[in-house]
Amino acid sequence: MTRRPTARPDGHRRGRLRRTLLAGLVAAAVVFPVSAAASPRVPAPAPAVLGEDASLPARYAAHLGNLAEAARMAQDAGRVGRADKLRAMGAGGKARFLAFDGRGKGRAIEVFGDLETADRITVLVPGSDTTLDTYQRFRAGAVSLQQRLQAGHGRSAVVAWLGYDTPGTISTTVLTTGRADEAAAELGPFLSRLERTTAPDARLSLLCHSYGSVVCARTETGPKVTDMVLFGSPGTGSDSVAGLPTHARVWAGRGAGDWIGGVPHVRLGGVGFGTDPMDPAFGARPFAAGPGGHSDYLKPGTESLDSLASIVLDTSPATTTTTTQTPTPTATATAATSTPTVTIAPEATRAFA
Repeated sequence: MTRRPTARPDGHRRGRLRRTLLAGLVAAAVVFPVSAAASPRVPAPAPAVLGEDASLPARYAAHLGNLAEAARMAQDAGRVGRADKLRAMGAGGKARFLAFDGRGKGRAIEVFGDLETADRITVLVPGSDTTLDTYQRFRAGAVSLQQRLQAGHGRSAVVAWLGYDTPGTISTTVLTTGRADEAAAELGPFLSRLERTTAPDARLSLLCHSYGSVVCARTETGPKVTDMVLFGSPGTGSDSVAGLPTHARVWAGRGAGDWIGGVPHVRLGGVGFGTDPMDPAFGARPFAAGPGGHSDYLKPGTESLDSLASIVLDTSPATTTTTTQTPTPTATATAATSTPTVTIAPEATRAFA
């Protein structure tokens, strides 16, 4: 593994310490898959468990081996579609997982870039209906983001964090914060470990899509998390940024074609998510998200991807101008009973803490 260069006399020792701590991070990362509920319909092995002193290459190899065994078991059980998708996740033996659990809907934490040397690290949190069966679309967004970040800053890494059981888009769970609270209890400690094990000058950003924005908004973050970005968000369950358990700068953006803008922003009896993060009263910093739809934010060449990369790299993202639009909800927007007009927040002054 490439060591992070340093001019300090004790750089070798500090580098070894960081690698040891990083090994601790990935060891702890496998704790949550062990508790994942197994599904009798999709047989899979228990997740690989390694000692804290195991090297990162050994960990990556162990999780790839576990993934291959999960694919074999799925194939033998006649679950050919799942087997094919698991084999695709292996990326020809090049994928690097901090954690993998092939049971049930599945969970995975995958790294793109060099986590040890990166000083700009993004944790990408997905929304509803993200499982091992739909993982490739999640991965495609992570890869697109990493390529865009690398073009502007070589010391970048993206962590694709499928660390929770996402709700179904058409389900009662997608309308409450229950799954998000459970996920936040996993994401918070993961971020804390990441803060302790990354380079001293590293900055962490949380990029949170759709229901993932509910997860992030309920996650306590430490000092290295400098930015929390909510995009395609249905709301957070909080009335304002002041109610979130973070000191990070909070950003919000929504594509002009995103159907989620038509979902009523109410909260009643624990159902719904309240204030729209795009409402100026919420207090988030707006960023330009372009004309795209709900699944377009991380597509190559989009304005939204450029804005997200700018936030992560701490350059100046384009901000929205005052416009009015009427999103067209699709059948998946089950909570929408009307199509309200959404006012995008005016351009905000970029005032850094």
